[in-house]
Amino acid sequence: MSSPSAELARRGHARNARASRVAFAVALSLGFVPIVAVAQYANTGAGGDPRTSVAQPEVSGKPSAVATTSIQATLGDAADPTGLRRFLSDRGVVLSFNAIADILGDTSGGTRRTATVLGRLDMQLDADLDRFAGWHGAAFRVEAYQINGAGLSRTAVNDLAVVSELEALPSTRLYELWIEQQLLDGQLAVKLGQVAADTEFLVSQTATLFINSTFGWPTIAGTNLPSGGPAYPFGAPAIRAKYLPTPNLSFQVGLFDGDPAGPARAWNAPDPQRRNRTGTNFRLSDPAFLIAEVAYAYNVEERACTGQILDEPGTVTLGGWHHFGRFDSLRVDDIGRSLADPSTSGVARRFRGNDGLYGIIDQTVYREPDDAGQGASAFVRAVASPGDRNLIDLYLDAGIGYRGLLPGWSNDTAGVAVSYARISPSARGFDRDTILETGIAMPRRRFEALVEATYQAVLAPGVTVQPNLQYVFHPGGNIPDPRDALGRRIKDATVGGMRATLTY
Repeated sequence: MSSPSAELARRGHARNARASRVAFAVALSLGFVPIVAVAQYANTGAGGDPRTSVAQPEVSGKPSAVATTSIQATLGDAADPTGLRRFLSDRGVVLSFNAIADILGDTSGGTRRTATVLGRLDMQLDADLDRFAGWHGAAFRVEAYQINGAGLSRTAVNDLAVVSELEALPSTRLYELWIEQQLLDGQLAVKLGQVAADTEFLVSQTATLFINSTFGWPTIAGTNLPSGGPAYPFGAPAIRAKYLPTPNLSFQVGLFDGDPAGPARAWNAPDPQRRNRTGTNFRLSDPAFLIAEVAYAYNVEERACTGQILDEPGTVTLGGWHHFGRFDSLRVDDIGRSLADPSTSGVARRFRGNDGLYGIIDQTVYREPDDAGQGASAFVRAVASPGDRNLIDLYLDAGIGYRGLLPGWSNDTAGVAVSYARISPSARGFDRDTILETGIAMPRRRFEALVEATYQAVLAPGVTVQPNLQYVFHPGGNIPDPRDALGRRIKDATVGGMRATLTY
């Protein structure tokens, strides 16, 4: 006869297994689950690896996120009145939509007090080419965005860690367009086409809860790489291979065109989003960007409950990237003088290539004894790049999320996260040189840090609201305020707002 604690554990594991199967079935019907995940395991987390974060939210604006609910479950037949969606689904073609709207306001600090409304409609078409055309092991995806409104970082905060992951210039743009082929009985998957790196690389499952963009594609990558790298709102021509020797261990590598928008020239726009307005540049001639990572998910196997305390699941990820282009020094010219020196040549020293190394730990730290689907998960992520050619040389973030914090709201998720981006020695040195040469007092860049607190409330399947509060230390790394006649630094900013999502 089992003990009461063993019986509770057995029931919790049974509920969690049933919930996992239901969540996977819904996600698959919506076309959000990558084909490699379908072949290997049903409990899929953000980025396509096994889910190890109990606090992964129901829905997220991060491109790597996996949606597990849809308003179709509430509307029933009214969600598909013509039967077209079911007709296509029966033939392996799935249409899905995710509408997200942010209302955000700068209540103090930044460059001015204002509020903005920002919206994004994510439109996806996924096709199982085996069912659709008899092409065994192949899948196809096309994904596009309709972006509207104004971003608060661009208009008021001027921070490096953009306050909303939705923020981009208003446009209708192609994001991804690729075909993926499974090989070796599903252990190897090769993807070819226009691909975004932030859908699979540098992903923390717990961090998808948070609204600030840095908890997806981190500030250090978005700042240091040309045009921000192949990440939202850009995809880039690429080939990606992912190998799974076991369901718990994955190796993946991606080779991308290294500048999704192309370099800024005298005859084109300085803003990369204006240089590639529709996401259809399909550039192939830029120096390449190579990124690779290995991820190991532990304690995710289904095991018989015998009453003992089971270790909680987690994922450890190690990775790195190399860009094959040339990068300018932020401090010295081609003859070794400071760029702030009046006798400088004005031509920055050029470095060959650029690199980044990163590590991520995503760990469930607690599960409620009477419901294994509720509890807390934490993440820690660290990224480093050379300090002689980059604005940011060290990036750290960490956070914790709790699913089912309030009684009766088992699907809600609350969380707090922090990030830190250190300004590199070359950029700090240039500021110091400028002050010494000009004799004019000015702020010196040091770091930018962020604290975010948020709560995602699930009102119905596929419908959420999410209040959010952020505090930004040293926006822009401690740069002068362009609206301040005395050149004082931008003050620390407080940002608050609300997000609403609808998934179909």
